[in-house]
Amino acid sequence: MKTVDLRSDTVTRPTPGMRAAMAGAEVGDDVYGDDPTVAALYARATAMFGKEAALFFPSGTQSNLAAALAHCGRGDEYVTGDQYHLYCNEAGGAAVLGGISPCTIRTRSDGSVEADDVADAIKPDDPHCPVTRLLSLENTVSGRVVPLARLAAPANIARDAGLAVHLDGARLCNAAVALGVPPAELAAVADTVSVCLSKGLGTPAGTLLLGPEAVLARAYRARKILGGAMRQTGVLAAAGLYALEHHVARLADDHRRARTLAERLQGLMRLSVPLERVQTNMLFLRPEPDEVPALVAHLRAENILVSPGRWMRLVTHLDVDDEDVERVGDAITAFYARNH
Repeated sequence: MKTVDLRSDTVTRPTPGMRAAMAGAEVGDDVYGDDPTVAALYARATAMFGKEAALFFPSGTQSNLAAALAHCGRGDEYVTGDQYHLYCNEAGGAAVLGGISPCTIRTRSDGSVEADDVADAIKPDDPHCPVTRLLSLENTVSGRVVPLARLAAPANIARDAGLAVHLDGARLCNAAVALGVPPAELAAVADTVSVCLSKGLGTPAGTLLLGPEAVLARAYRARKILGGAMRQTGVLAAAGLYALEHHVARLADDHRRARTLAERLQGLMRLSVPLERVQTNMLFLRPEPDEVPALVAHLRAENILVSPGRWMRLVTHLDVDDEDVERVGDAITAFYARNH
């Protein structure tokens, strides 16, 4: 029986078309700037996201850290949402390795941060305070789509105060597809943006950092310091190029399937599945606390993998089809029918 893995969209495997593109990729030494497939990926990505330059990183964590290092110096400060990855999911790298202090502000229920909170967080020109250099935003946030206006308002406050703006857009393509706008329209609010290729877009590894040439020159040096410079990167770049050309529009299928599953589970006793949270490819289940282990075990017995927790996040992706969604719905329904 096929395993349906809903733990994350990072678990996807390359499609046959992507594998063929990787196998046939023309490569060179990327540290010398000789890899033609990397160059092709950069050309495609800069046009798609409306930025001057691009840089390939092994991971999103490293790309966000390099962006912080490119924008800030030791003793500087960045402002970000208290639920955003750069602060709470990336091991404090900006502080540990860059000496950059975080200043967190409240992440609102829609995933955004308020412009007024950003304004209040920016420090005065006072030797007692760190120098606030950067605002780091995020889209999507735990599957929630932050609309353009809610991104632009805090970004404009930051720019007016002389700050740079970074956008952690690991799933920016999901946001663009959900909103029906070009990715460049969302990326335009920030100076730099990171875009993950290995989540919903389905590559084996890799994230792009995009932005102005001058900033990416500093990020290039940071990538070297962090050990992210690779050689025949074209094998991975080919996967990214294939994903940008073939896997963006299909994200709508993942969104539809997440919604279908959430709607299927409505009305089950002792299970909360808030529909308003299902905006992209994520839905969240809230079982009764004492039933979480049993539900996880029941699903595992049916070859369905989920992450346990008070809120259980289920993530649809290109390896999950309509039949899989029906199987998951049947399995969860059967659990509650048996245990009611």
